[in-house]
Amino acid sequence: MSTAVSSEKPQAPQKKKLNLNAYPWYSPRFWHGMCFGDWWQTMRRGHFRFHPLRVFMAFLITIFSVGNSFCAWLQRLIYGRKIAATEIKEPPVFIIGHWRSGTTYLHELMVCDTRMSYPTYYECYEPNHLLITGWFAPTLLWPLLPGKRPMDNMATGWNKPQEDEFALVAMGSPTPYFRMAYPNEPPPFNEFLDMEGCSPEDLNRWRADMKRFVQMLTFKKQKRLVMKSPPHTGRIEELAKLFPGAKFIHIARHPDTIFPSTCRLWVSLDEAQGLQHPHHKDLNEYVLATFERMYRGFNKQRPTIPDDQFCELKYEDLVRDPIGQVRMIYEKLNLGDFEVACPAIEAHVGTQKDYKPNKHELDPELRDQLRRRWADYFQRYGYE
Repeated sequence: MSTAVSSEKPQAPQKKKLNLNAYPWYSPRFWHGMCFGDWWQTMRRGHFRFHPLRVFMAFLITIFSVGNSFCAWLQRLIYGRKIAATEIKEPPVFIIGHWRSGTTYLHELMVCDTRMSYPTYYECYEPNHLLITGWFAPTLLWPLLPGKRPMDNMATGWNKPQEDEFALVAMGSPTPYFRMAYPNEPPPFNEFLDMEGCSPEDLNRWRADMKRFVQMLTFKKQKRLVMKSPPHTGRIEELAKLFPGAKFIHIARHPDTIFPSTCRLWVSLDEAQGLQHPHHKDLNEYVLATFERMYRGFNKQRPTIPDDQFCELKYEDLVRDPIGQVRMIYEKLNLGDFEVACPAIEAHVGTQKDYKPNKHELDPELRDQLRRRWADYFQRYGYE
């Protein structure tokens, strides 16, 4: 099988050595926010097949999980009824699209509007007790968070917007992201890429956790939420039922960029988050297959979303004219007076002028494979 090649790292992903210096034992990981029961199930799911150099990491997370369980119990005791009674008066806005399609950049632009809010890094890493620890813990933990994301060099920070799928991981909810714990094992929960074939028990768990997380944030912030998660792309029908009136913004990008950048993403995350030393032997096929499954679900569910609740754009247009594209989103989805938010969005655009994305190259065989297997996407968004 051909391998995606980055101009920065031409070697094949499976030859990459375990880099402990890049991800020291004290770096925050998705599993750090889990309660003990969910963490125990995560370890059991992979039959405790840890890499020897990751045993100490698993031991530390186990200790953290006990503390998380106590804090979660305390949050339920103090705020449980208030969270359950929270009414979501303004349904969320969901930014969707495949990984590496520009969802993060669009998310950061949208949340410049102070009339709206978003889940932060801390809230997505520690959703089980964000209401009782969120006022002090980010200040204490700021030295532990890397300054930039390993996959694209974008800035991080405990109060910056983050992907809500990570909160579902920390809550123990079924999500495809659990493959990162054991990247050498068959990936679990891929049915949650298109919501086809989910067991009733898993689906009810996902629905309850997703709604509870949105209620927690709504209770805390009292604003409309702008959420971002690539796996939501194949869940829009389910999200629309869970949050009546929810709005969706889909962003597309050229597949020749999406594919190698997504491979780089999983290599970075598997190394940082995995309890194993990832070999990535089937990484290309995994990226190809998950894209196909996600967009089968998206294309099937798209007709169920009213046109006034759905908007599409292309990453290339967003980079070329960010103000004009965000203005179009506000007008299409009726999100309020754009001029109120425009100065803050313009200021953020100014801070990104020096950002340079990673450059990737594909060999001809792999490029032809993309055009064959992702043909519908090429045609629909004009990338032929």
